[in-house]
Amino acid sequence: MNWDHIQGNWKEFSGRIRQRWGNLTDNDLAKIAGHREKLIGTLQKSYGLAKDHAELQVREFEKTLH
Repeated sequence: MNWDHIQGNWKEFSGRIRQRWGNLTDNDLAKIAGHREKLIGTLQKSYGLAKDHAELQVREFEKTLH
């Protein structure tokens, strides 16, 4: 999935992200604003994940978007 497409349709995708990672707040989603690296960083912070594990979760999520 192209993250430019996700940024352009952030409202749609933020709902799907909220379903997958329920601990993320509206403020978190507003800060992420469709940026992959910001999502990874926020997952690290909110869930206490190592960067490689957060990246793996995002890659697995991306596979569900096709």
